Amino acid sequence: MHSMTGYGRGAASLVGMKVTVEIGSINRKQSEIVLSMPREIEPLENQVRALLNQSISRGRLNVRIAIDASKSSTAALVRLNTNVARQYLTEIRRLQKDLRVADATFSIDALLRAPGVVELVNPLEDAAKLWPPIEKALKSALQSLLKMRKAEGVALRKDLVQRIQNIASCTDAIASAAPEVAKRYREALLSRLAAAELDVAIDDERLLKEIALFADRSDITEELTRLRSHFEQFHHCIKTAEPVGRTLDFLVQEMNREVNTIGSKANDANIAAQVIQIKAELERFREQAQNVE
Repeated sequence: MHSMTGYGRGAASLVGMKVTVEIGSINRKQSEIVLSMPREIEPLENQVRALLNQSISRGRLNVRIAIDASKSSTAALVRLNTNVARQYLTEIRRLQKDLRVADATFSIDALLRAPGVVELVNPLEDAAKLWPPIEKALKSALQSLLKMRKAEGVALRKDLVQRIQNIASCTDAIASAAPEVAKRYREALLSRLAAAELDVAIDDERLLKEIALFADRSDITEELTRLRSHFEQFHHCIKTAEPVGRTLDFLVQEMNREVNTIGSKANDANIAAQVIQIKAELERFREQAQNVE
């Protein structure tokens, strides 16, 4: 079990430059990656996302990639495009001939200022060459992030287990109280009949039918069985190495459903008190489950 919150940092070097990667993660129901990176390496975005998605299935990742390059590596390199210059010169001479301008002057300085003759090349523009150090720094940051998420996950697991134990204890109390509900209803019904001075025999068919109908309406055996089944599913899923956050979200919804039904069917003050405690624990469980990947 891993938490969705954490932080990791990694760095790697290439000749003349250093790559630094920082990753921070926070809670999200789905996976979301927000990248901040230099324009020159934007062509590598898909590779960055693919690498992150291999290890992260849930949560928002804020990823910052920075490149600190020395002056020698970032200085623009001058490259002369002689083919373009030759085409300019050919066209100029053709124009001189067509216009019959024999004494026109054309300097090399003017030729160098023509668009495309002199090109400035930045070594950072070759993004593919930067992928190895970026990948190394990214993996280092990701490893640190996962380590922190795992450590926080241990604490989350401990808390969630305690919540389930508390809920299971209340469930056992409800199961113990449930058989007495119909009995107390029968006694209360007879007491009201006696107070009204109605002469109704204990074995009267109408009385027995009313008690039977109440017992059927207030029976919570199925709900208790399903609730305990959810406890077993919880203990099973926390043993797996796979992400369980979405499973926990589903389980808490289903447990809430069963508890609400128990509360509406039981019609008993003691059971209602246990239901309130369970719902309080489920709310705390839900809040914690939102932190689980």
